[in-house]
Amino acid sequence: MLKQDLTVRNPLRLIGDGSEELLQAGSFGAVLARAGVGKTALTVQIALNSLLRESNVLHISLNDPVNKVTLWYKEVFRHLAEQYNVGQVKQLWDNLLPHRLIMTFAASGFSVATLEERIEDLSAQEIFTPQMVIIDGLPFDDGTHTNLAELKSLAQKRHLHIWFTVTTHRHETPGADGLPPQLAGLDEKFDIILQLQPEGSQIHINALKHAGMEAPPKSLLLDPSTLLIKKESDN
Repeated sequence: MLKQDLTVRNPLRLIGDGSEELLQAGSFGAVLARAGVGKTALTVQIALNSLLRESNVLHISLNDPVNKVTLWYKEVFRHLAEQYNVGQVKQLWDNLLPHRLIMTFAASGFSVATLEERIEDLSAQEIFTPQMVIIDGLPFDDGTHTNLAELKSLAQKRHLHIWFTVTTHRHETPGADGLPPQLAGLDEKFDIILQLQPEGSQIHINALKHAGMEAPPKSLLLDPSTLLIKKESDN
């Protein structure tokens, strides 16, 4: 019941239809923002939304050690529990943990082949089979096209969906489609693209792409004090 309460009350459901995962198997999503604005916090909330549905989440960090990523989850979950006055917090947290696995790579040493090998080993031993993957810190550079093509093949083969964080820069000029240079020519690979846009004291969550949705998502913000998602009408 606690899981259902948090899922139903989570503003993240306003991005989709509220009844299922934001992405289907084989699909890509991206969270764009400048450094330090809240990309990891938002992707952790997306992950928690999946964990509450008892979906297995593999969180891959190419920048931070496991203990720092773990702290993100604990802090975001704590804020969620406080915001919605959830009881039996420890029991709920303990129930979520078997569905989450954190894995780290050095950015220079990451390869899709290695990731696929790790997933295959974990699944073959019935240790962990992910349904959602977060890749936090993948460089969007000259090798991006190849990496994304290989990751798309992996997602389709393993019946999972993948979220990426994409670091943008203040001085960069968006293209005609509103997307930053990092995603130039890549937008067709993504079903959902969310941008964190600071405006004064607020951080807006803009949906630059929301394929498959009948209408654009309602206005959402990232609370700068808790880094939790909230409806703009809650201000």
